[in-house]
Amino acid sequence: MSASPSFSAPSAVVTAVISRLRAAGCVFAEDEARLLVSTAGTAAELAVMVDRRVAGLPLEHVLGWAEFCGLRIAVDPGVFVPRRRTEFLVREAAALARSRAVVVDLCCGSGALGAALVAALDRAELYATDIDPAAVRCARRNVDAVGGRVYEGDLYDPLPSALRGQVDVLLANVPYVPTEEVGLLPPEARIHEARVALDGGADGLDVLRRVTAGAPGWLAPGGSLLVETSERQAALAVKTFAESGLVPRVARSEELYATVVIGTRPAPAPAVDPAPAT
Repeated sequence: MSASPSFSAPSAVVTAVISRLRAAGCVFAEDEARLLVSTAGTAAELAVMVDRRVAGLPLEHVLGWAEFCGLRIAVDPGVFVPRRRTEFLVREAAALARSRAVVVDLCCGSGALGAALVAALDRAELYATDIDPAAVRCARRNVDAVGGRVYEGDLYDPLPSALRGQVDVLLANVPYVPTEEVGLLPPEARIHEARVALDGGADGLDVLRRVTAGAPGWLAPGGSLLVETSERQAALAVKTFAESGLVPRVARSEELYATVVIGTRPAPAPAVDPAPAT
């Protein structure tokens, strides 16, 4: 997605924008002002964008895009904004994927994860799903750009049945905030992102359990499921993966404060020819 042509904002206008953003509590007011000015096409458009940001809309919803893994991902109002920490999940997936991999992105939101992974791979095949119609409309803009397909529905339900047993990399950025903690999220997420993209049930792992239970039927032998969790949820997620027949491990990034649980479907043991009779 390309930005609108920017206009040349006088320095006084830029200073005024920074002052308004700072007064509204934007910690990175200078950086945000730069992005708003570079995205706006006219002075009037800039004024509207600043008003929306000061009113509390997420910066990415105001801009219409988010930077993710070096890509500009379209993000529509109400759609979950891809977090920088989730770039770690994409990097882990890229390290596992082979050439021409079949990739599925569940709970895809804007489609950022699948689009970023496919952009990093050689001729991968991408399928994505989400239950939220607004997310599906947004994801199609990003996923279509890399030759993928997006389906509306609950987790695996809308996927083509021909993909069963064929998926090499299964990404699932599931909601993992416990229900009682959703109210503690920053207003930008709590108010402006779909609750279905945030609320993971009583312990935050309800959707993860459903994804993990279905994964062995969709993964190819040796294929992997990658899910982001919190550090405190990782041990229980590992147990869930193992109970579903996946071989689990945990990857962590201190830099991004990210925790990813990876589960691999075991490949069948090679057949051993019987010893010749003597």
